[in-house]
Amino acid sequence: MTTTTPTTPAAPPLTPARLWKRMTADQRLGAARAFWQSDEAGDDQVQAVLLIAQHKKFRPKTVMSLDEERRAKHLASLPAIPETMAARALIVYHLAAQRPMMGAFLDALGIAHEEGVIQAEDVKPDPARLAPSVDQIAGAYPSADVALYLNTLVCQDPETWGGLRPIADERGWG
Repeated sequence: MTTTTPTTPAAPPLTPARLWKRMTADQRLGAARAFWQSDEAGDDQVQAVLLIAQHKKFRPKTVMSLDEERRAKHLASLPAIPETMAARALIVYHLAAQRPMMGAFLDALGIAHEEGVIQAEDVKPDPARLAPSVDQIAGAYPSADVALYLNTLVCQDPETWGGLRPIADERGWG
């Protein structure tokens, strides 16, 4: 007679859209504001207009005529958005609102950067420095912001930043 141990299903991979759903209301609003202010989100902005129009039963022209703040509030209120749009919103949010934290994290890792943005190609963090660097920014910034940043890194580049996943999971941020 063989016995089997029940297995827990693996957690689904973390994606930008899943991360969007887990963001706080303030984070979503901040990301939505940054999204509409970004000059690089053109196609995603068109898609966002159509998504808001569909969700709110507006005409796309009406959504386009709304001021930026109202479009941001409507986007932030959407329960789900497409992967590419979520990825773009996460990137522009961090670049617009979280550069000091990004810079502090990279400094703690000993990675050269310019205002929180790594300039060199193929930079890999030292795995031994990940947890202490996370501890450093966790002591200086709100945990919801640190969790979002770490998970964004993992979503955007799991090969480079995958070592953050167990650290985030251990802290209940995964």
